[in-house]
Amino acid sequence: MNDRQIIGFHVNGDFREVEVGRKTTLLQVLRDELHLTGTKNGCGQGQCGACTVIVDGKAVRSCVYLAHRANGKRVETIEGLARAGKLHPLQEAFIEHGAIQCGFCTPGMIMAAKALLAAKPKPTREDIYQALDRNLCRCTGYAKIIEAILAASGQRPEVGKVRPPTAVPGVADLVPRLAVGHPLPRPDARAKATGEAVFAADLYFEGTLHGKVLRSHYPHARVLQVDTSKAKALPGVVAVLTA
Repeated sequence: MNDRQIIGFHVNGDFREVEVGRKTTLLQVLRDELHLTGTKNGCGQGQCGACTVIVDGKAVRSCVYLAHRANGKRVETIEGLARAGKLHPLQEAFIEHGAIQCGFCTPGMIMAAKALLAAKPKPTREDIYQALDRNLCRCTGYAKIIEAILAASGQRPEVGKVRPPTAVPGVADLVPRLAVGHPLPRPDARAKATGEAVFAADLYFEGTLHGKVLRSHYPHARVLQVDTSKAKALPGVVAVLTA
């Protein structure tokens, strides 16, 4: 029985049709088929939030969201936020408030925050904590991220909890912040906030071969024989490597 099917859905406003299997995830479709690599594969188990996208207005973890569930739905990824070269307010806030460091978690953070602001335009800090509960960041310590989300919602962070953005009168229109002691945005912040930054796993080459590791079901056993005949017979398999 063929477990593959053709599904159609809108991605960032464009209708796309792809062939998926029963266990194909939305993340696999976005990255491997559509090459929208702004959505990251951090853990593959729905725990780190780097793969967060919005499906019909709800933030989902695309690494555990089966692709066939997106059939007929609207999917938003980080690549769809900036319009005609103008950044989304969340992207601007993340850059302005220094909420981006390595940038790997940034797309997932921004998409989770976008879904939050759509449901609650003026979220409390507790709302933000809950919305980002499973979005992990190893760099920023979250303070700047929370500051950026509050700023994007039009709220000022509470005094004493998050430092408000530094303002320098009279230099706003000059070449980026020409003032001693004024914080500068990261040179690569825009690329990371829009999903354009390329990490090693985002590189794509036509005809690339991929390897899959098959692990033993037994933690301690003596290997007497390895039968690779079934694996070699599978469509698309070029070689089976053993010890």
